[in-house]
Amino acid sequence: MVKILISADMEGATGVTWPGDVLPGAPQWERCRHLFTSDVNAAITGFFDGGADAVLVNEAHWSMRNLLLEKLDERAEMLTGKHKTLSMVEGVQHGDVDGIAFVGYHAAAGAEGVLAHTYLANSLTGVWVSGRRASEGLLNSLVVAEYGVPVVLVTGDDRTCEDAKGYAPHARSVAVKDYVSRYAAVCRTPARTAADIRAAAKDATALAVRHEPVRSGPFAMELEFDAEHLAGAATAVPGVEQSGERRVAYTMPTMYEAIRCFKAVTTVVSAAVEDQYG
Repeated sequence: MVKILISADMEGATGVTWPGDVLPGAPQWERCRHLFTSDVNAAITGFFDGGADAVLVNEAHWSMRNLLLEKLDERAEMLTGKHKTLSMVEGVQHGDVDGIAFVGYHAAAGAEGVLAHTYLANSLTGVWVSGRRASEGLLNSLVVAEYGVPVVLVTGDDRTCEDAKGYAPHARSVAVKDYVSRYAAVCRTPARTAADIRAAAKDATALAVRHEPVRSGPFAMELEFDAEHLAGAATAVPGVEQSGERRVAYTMPTMYEAIRCFKAVTTVVSAAVEDQYG
C-alpha cells in the first residue's frame, strides 16, 4: 500500500501574488481558495494515477482552514485546523506515509520569491539551519527525513522549485508562476498548472519509498528579526539565546526538537509584534 501526504501551503498556489490573496477573510482570498484547491486536487489525481492507495492532505496555510473540503477529490482525506504537533507535516510521524508532497510552497524569508517568508509573514527576515538559509521546504524536509519519508513533489513559483533542488534533488517540481517581485509573477492558467501538477505527481509516485530514518543532527538554528525587541522576546523560550542585535540562536539534537522550538519562538514573537511598528 502506498500512502502520500500532501503538505498544502497557499502562497505558492496558482495565481497567488498578493497578501490579500492568502489572508483569510480578504475578498481575493475567497477566490484564491478555489485556485489553491485546484492545485491540490491535481496532485491528488496524479498520485492516484501513479498507483497510490491513499492520500492525506494536511492543510498548512495560516489558519489551516483554507482548502475547500467540498471541492476536494473524494478519494482523499484532509487534516484541517491548527495546533498540530508537527504543524505543516503533521501525519508523517505515524509510520504509514511513503512520500510527501509540498504543494503551494514558497521561497525563504530574505530570499527572492513570490510572498517569500519563513513561517512569519514579515517579522522574520532570515532563518538558518546549520549555516544554510532555510525555507519552510528545507525545514520540513529535515523533519520528514527523521521519519524516513522522502519529498517526492514540490510546487510553487520558479524560485521555490530552484530551492527544492537543494533539499530534495530527486523530487519532481512544477513552477506554476515565475517570480517578478515579492508581489508580482507571470502566472500560468489553472488549466495548465493542473495538467502539469497532475503529470508530475503521477511520475513522483514511484519515488514514494520509505527509507531508513536520517539522523543528521545536531541542528544549529539562527533566526533574524526585523526589530531588536523581537530577539529579546524570543529568549523567553528556554535554550534560545540572543546572538546579535536582532538575532537569536539555539541548538537541538534532532530536527523534531528544533522545529518544536522554532514553533515556540514564532508564537512568542508573534505576540510581541505591535500593529503599526512591528
